[in-house]
Formats: sequence, C-alpha cells, structure tokens
Amino acid sequence: MIIESRQNEIVKRARALGGKKARDAQGLHFIEGEKMIGEALRCHCAFSEAFIEPGHTALESKLAEENVRFHIVNRSVMESLTQTDTPQWVCACVKTPDTAPPCDYPVGLIAALDAVQDPGNLGTIIRTADAMGACGVLLGTGCADAYAPKTLRASMGSIYHLPVWRGELPNELQKLKNADFPLVCGHLQGDEELPQLADRCVLVIGNEGHGASETVSALCHRYRLRMYGRAESLNASIAAAIMLYQITGTLHTTQKA
Repeated sequence: MIIESRQNEIVKRARALGGKKARDAQGLHFIEGEKMIGEALRCHCAFSEAFIEPGHTALESKLAEENVRFHIVNRSVMESLTQTDTPQWVCACVKTPDTAPPCDYPVGLIAALDAVQDPGNLGTIIRTADAMGACGVLLGTGCADAYAPKTLRASMGSIYHLPVWRGELPNELQKLKNADFPLVCGHLQGDEELPQLADRCVLVIGNEGHGASETVSALCHRYRLRMYGRAESLNASIAAAIMLYQITGTLHTTQKA
C-alpha cells in the first residue's frame, strides 16, 4: 500500500527528525538519497524504517534482504519528508550511534573540534578526517549536531566510517595528553612548525569566529598555517583539511622511517 498522506503518523514522526529535540528523544537521525542509504547499509547501521517511491525494485530487494522495514510513498509525501529542494526517491530513519567518549582512545589521528557551529563545516571536516585516515572525531561543547541533516549531507556518508564522540573538550584533551597524544591546535598566534610526531596526534580546530578557547589552546602546541597572501585566516573546514593533510603526511613519514 502506498502512503499518500503527509499527515500519516509514521511520516510525521520521521519528519520531526529534522529537529534536534526529536532526534534526541527518538534516538534516531534522518538521511536521504541513494548514496547515504547505500553507505548506511554497507556500514551495517541499524535502520528504524525507510521510505521509497514506487519503481525502485532493486533497492526494495536490498532493504528487504537487510530486514529493513520500508514504506512506499508518493512524491508529495517524499517532498514533505526531505529538506532538499529536489529530493531523491529514498530516505530513512537510522539509529544514532553512542557518542560517549571511550575510556581508551585508539592510536592514530583524531580531529577535535572546539565549538565549531556551522553544520556544513562540521560535516566537511568529518569527511576530510575520514579521507585522511583519522580514527575518530571528538566534538566539544558548542559544536553543531553531527547528525543534523546539513551535517550529514556535507559528510557524504563519512559519518558512518569513523566514530564521532562528544564530551567536555578540556577533560578529554587532558586524557589524551596523559595517553601520550601530542595536541596540536590551529591558532593565529602559533608557530609555523609542527611538533615531533610519531604514531598519534590530536588536531584541534576552533570556533569559526573566535578560534579555540584559551582553556583548550593552552593544552596544545599552537600551530599556524603559513600564509603567502594578504588573508589572515581561512574557513574552519579548509584550514582543517590542510592541517589534517600535513599531519597525516608527517605521521606516515615517521612510521616508515
């Protein structure tokens, strides 16, 4: 049976996931589009339910094979569920993973964000961290929601490739420092040389407008990207991408030596 009413209770409950209050209450987040659904399936995420327009039998079979409950909906209902201007033909509600910080962090590169507020920046940093082989992303107080629709779209599925933790950043950074992680913080007043790195590092990216807090940056080696033009700073996600690339290269070079 095709769901044709935007007021269907299942549809209304899924639509509410556009807001953080409903995401927290239901323990779910909302994804849309074939790529995101495919990534969630490949990463064995726990689906609550999916919504699909008629005629896409291959994906219907895949969802059924993975025991995902799905509903056939018309175009009007699909448009009411999604937040993009020209939505694709499939969307889903997925269980949000536990974001509590681990007792022991994995060895490798960790991106830590201090009050990065723009969901697009957050999603892009998650995607870049994934591309650079990071073993996790740590979000401090004041960061955007990693499972908000805009963040998820910007992450392009990378949200499912590595753990995302949320905690009190100064406490977690101290824990990492005690575990011999060098802490590097992007900072306008920092040095233009990275510290000596071996097999692990935490890169801290600060707030778009104010940078990292004094409490956080005081724990770190402050590092400034060398600028060759007149711009004083870069967008948070671009600066993060450059520094993640630099640190990844340094870690790999050290490991080969």
